[in-house]
Amino acid sequence: MTSRMPAEALPTLAREPGGQETGGQVTGSSDLGRPKLLPGQLPDSLALLEALPIAIFSLDANNNVVSLNGAAEALLGISRAQLVGKPLSDHIAADSPLFQLVEATRAGSIAVGESDMALSGPRLSIEHAAIDVAMVNAQTGQVAVMLQDRDLEWRLAQQAVSRDAVRSAKAIAAMLAHEVKNPLSGIRGAAQLLESKVSPSDRQLTQLICEETDRIVGLVNGLEVFTDSRPTPMAAVNIHEVLGHVRRLTEAGIGRDAQFREEYDPSLPPVHGNRDQLIQVFLNLVKNAVEALPLHGGIIQIGTRYRPGLKVSEPGAGARRRLGLVVTIQDNGAGVPDALKAQLFEPFVSGKAGGKGLGLALVAKVVNDHGGLIECDSQPGRTVFSVILPIADPRSEGS
Repeated sequence: MTSRMPAEALPTLAREPGGQETGGQVTGSSDLGRPKLLPGQLPDSLALLEALPIAIFSLDANNNVVSLNGAAEALLGISRAQLVGKPLSDHIAADSPLFQLVEATRAGSIAVGESDMALSGPRLSIEHAAIDVAMVNAQTGQVAVMLQDRDLEWRLAQQAVSRDAVRSAKAIAAMLAHEVKNPLSGIRGAAQLLESKVSPSDRQLTQLICEETDRIVGLVNGLEVFTDSRPTPMAAVNIHEVLGHVRRLTEAGIGRDAQFREEYDPSLPPVHGNRDQLIQVFLNLVKNAVEALPLHGGIIQIGTRYRPGLKVSEPGAGARRRLGLVVTIQDNGAGVPDALKAQLFEPFVSGKAGGKGLGLALVAKVVNDHGGLIECDSQPGRTVFSVILPIADPRSEGS
């Protein structure tokens, strides 16, 4: 927990017509209780708060919501009319440490904050939230709360930390692929030579050797896909054109009672990416969704939206890009088994009979190479894959 000087202790200077400037106080003849505008202060501070992308709300002494901005509405998932005058504990768990911060602020009349706190509620689930609480009126007990959802930032940081380990693993995999394939070709050739010289009963053994070497070569070839470190050519890509192409490729071959639904935001700018690789990503995700559908009543929903938030460094370059375009692929299938969720994007992990487990691992690699993020939220009857991609820079990509 961090503490700060209370706002009431900060000296300000303001001049009342006919009055005198004093250290933090104004004396004069009119409207002494009315707040005065300082130089550079906006006349409409409420409009300023409303425009901020950070959730801000105020609470009275009983922790009822007094006021809030649009970002707070979006974060809590409920309208302003339903929030104002109601206990905040209706929307954030009453035993949340947030309320301890609020009480600490009232007790000491100081601003306090917490950089990493989990929050939950009927429409709220945040694992990493940054919270600041400040006193608004010590006499009435009114406080202001500023809340930032930092889940995406935290996941990106974790992803950045793991990239070095991934690079090392790629180098090892590339070396192994080269060293393993050479002796395998010799083993297979020797088995073929033996096949013509052994008895028919022993030929089954030589054939088994050939089959197993072929299988291992196939696995090694799969690994080589992940060791390719060549830079990918990037440009401004219309994500809706990509998704439309993917839909045309897949819907004709569904072969079952299913339907596609699209919820696109047509105002979205292009993404910074490689068109062919993005088609590969979403074709894989949509095909997986199709395979997960029930035989009847299957629904695949493809959506796009803007998610304000972070700037990320482009892999292999110093450029920083806004990471804010979200593509979601949702199906109403049985869901991902709990045992697979933690390793879902790792190679050779598959819930399909006979599956090699390379599809989602390749999807994750391509998204990572784009400087993006992929998430999966799955439960029986609803699985959503969300791909968050960087937005193209119109100054450098002509979009």
